[in-house]
Order: sequence, then structure tokens, then C-alpha cells
Amino acid sequence: MPPDLRRLAAIAALNEPLRRRLYGFAAARAGGVSRDEAAAALEVARSVAAFHLDKLVEVGLLEVEYRRPPGRGGPGAGRPAKWYRRIAGETTFSVPERRYELVAQLMARAIELSSKGPRPVSEVLGEVARDYGRTIGARLGPSDGRPPSSSSQVAELFAEQGYEPRSKDGTIILGNCPFHALADRHRALVCGMNLELVKGVAGSAGLVGLKARLDPAPGRCCVVLVA
Repeated sequence: MPPDLRRLAAIAALNEPLRRRLYGFAAARAGGVSRDEAAAALEVARSVAAFHLDKLVEVGLLEVEYRRPPGRGGPGAGRPAKWYRRIAGETTFSVPERRYELVAQLMARAIELSSKGPRPVSEVLGEVARDYGRTIGARLGPSDGRPPSSSSQVAELFAEQGYEPRSKDGTIILGNCPFHALADRHRALVCGMNLELVKGVAGSAGLVGLKARLDPAPGRCCVVLVA
């Protein structure tokens, strides 16, 4: 399942009231919960608790650990039981897709590097964003005799990053800005960062004949790839 659909499935799973209560119960217990504990706490059958807990694992909201209850061990203790606990990290979903966590990571890295030298943060941020773009584009970069990447292949990479690319008269237009709210408030900084990121992707992917440049317009990303 694509990552964006998996995140949507995780959030949709919590729409079921009992499942939402089970998730809250497991999340509140640092050591996790067993099926028996969950069933007793919510006053439901063990099989019902197990079904919903396993669904929460399936969509990536809980994780499973196998262990014996406290005080039980050694021969005759039986098989280890499933214990459920909340996964580390967060699950978010937005329409259209936004990547504010990515901006935070890139800016934190730029501030960290800038503090070690005389260069301004904005300059370092461009380099950090370009390096990040290169790691994405490297998945398509020509190597071992592979031909240069096509524009459609690179467009798929941008689609995975939430840019909603579309082609028009040989130009790749990025229909969505994953950093929209920040770009509205800090346009020069964020659009400059975004341009370097896109350049990094296109350059590392070996895209021939298209160049990233700023071309702001309402309702889309400020960067386009033009012939």
C-alpha cells in the first residue's frame, strides 16, 4: 500500500468507536497491553478485543511484542502472548499533501550547520535542500549503463513527494506545494529552498533537457521544470 494511502487507512481505522477506545487504552500504557487486559478494561469479549487490536497493528498504529505476563516463566509457562503498544512517531494525513515535517528537518539541519560557520542560514538551507533532493533523484540516476531518466520517471518521483506533477507543452508543472502555508508567509526563503530541492532531484536523476526555475502562479508550486 502506498504510504499516503496507509496513513489514510490508519486515520480511518480510528473512526470505529471501540477501536478508538482500544487505541487510547493501549497508548496510555507504557508497557503495552495484552488482549486479556484490553478485553477486561473495555468489557468486551477477548476475541473482539483481539480483532480490533490486530486491525490497529495492520494499519500501523500499534506494534506487537511477544512476551509472557509478569511472574510467569520457565517450563510450563505456556506460549508468549501478544502485547500491543503504540508505535513511535506520528501518523498524519492532509489533502492536498503537505510536508511540514520535512521543512522542519531541513531547516534544523541548516541552522545546525550555519552555527558552525559564517554563512547565513538561507544559503546553507539551499545546500541542505539540494542534497536532500539528490538522495531522492539518485534512485533514478544513470549508473551501470542505465540511460538518462525520462521526464515521466522523474514526474513519478515528484508525485511520491506530494507535488502532483503534470506535463504541459514539454514543461513539468508541479500542481501542489507541499510547503504551502510556510511559502505563503516566508515566500523567498521557502521557495528558494524548494527550488534547490527540485534542482537536486532533477540533476541527480539524470534528467536531460529540462531545467528547474521559479515561476510562481496561484494554485500550484512556485517551481516548474522547463525545456
